[in-house]
Amino acid sequence: MSPQPLRVALLGAGTVGAATARLLQGRADLLAARCGRPLELAGVAVRDASRPRDGVDPQLLTTDVEALVDGADVVVEVMGGIEPARTLIERALRRGVPVVTANKQLIAQRGPELHAVADGAGAGLHYEGAVMAAVPVMAVVRESLAGDEITSISGVVNGSTNYVLDLVARKGVPFQDAVRQAGELGYLEADPTEDLEGLDAAAKIVILARTAWDLPVALEDVQRQGISRLTDADFRQAAAHGTVVKLVASAWRSRAGGLDRVEVAVRPVALPQDDPLAQVRESVNVVVIEARSAGTLRLQGAGAGGDETASAVLGDLVRAVRSLP
Repeated sequence: MSPQPLRVALLGAGTVGAATARLLQGRADLLAARCGRPLELAGVAVRDASRPRDGVDPQLLTTDVEALVDGADVVVEVMGGIEPARTLIERALRRGVPVVTANKQLIAQRGPELHAVADGAGAGLHYEGAVMAAVPVMAVVRESLAGDEITSISGVVNGSTNYVLDLVARKGVPFQDAVRQAGELGYLEADPTEDLEGLDAAAKIVILARTAWDLPVALEDVQRQGISRLTDADFRQAAAHGTVVKLVASAWRSRAGGLDRVEVAVRPVALPQDDPLAQVRESVNVVVIEARSAGTLRLQGAGAGGDETASAVLGDLVRAVRSLP
């Protein structure tokens, strides 16, 4: 007899959620082969089930999110925000149900607590999509380099600000006009604070630093300076010195008073034009990892987008299912 399908609860039907639902159903045979058993999208939790979602079967939409979570074999959270996402993820984990999430702020702020719940219940918590969408940087840091010693991580991990800075550097667009254009094209939210002030990048580098060194790192530890205070004079000065301004997130290990600690920072940096971080264009992300034995590794690709993030979510979903007894 064929195995019973595993019921997947999807929380959220925004850009990433809709893409995840579409790809999960459109690749049913591929996912079943890779998981070893079929997957069934049990439902999609939304605030308003009467509003249609692009590519999502209206019959799957539900506002009874707790019932959906309680009846699921795997939970995928792409709703964003801290609450109710945290409570719902904990609800699933306490039942021993694995959870996949792309919620970077939740993992950055509450990751250790959620891991404690997951470990106590023997459930998996997966979040590749929370850092650089389809770019598998978490897998490299957590698994591929598990036998090596990472010394530093640095990167351009926010595509929205990189798009703004690229407009200024390559096309000579005044900074404030570049911010406006990025907003009109959808690269920045109506409230661009999280991007422009470096909060998005800070969450990502915190997650990477914790994973790389297994030491406590919090958002409050990030030495953070966004790009909102930059002026056209700053860009002219950088160009005069043959450099390019980028918002760089970085983490490195240090010793102070005989104790290991991790330093984390997000700030605008004027880089030489031949630096790998200086060469990244538009909304592309890039991370450079330095390790004792592996040397310098560079990972680059789309760090955002519906299909791109859904790719990472489905990869985590396969990992989660494979870990089930």
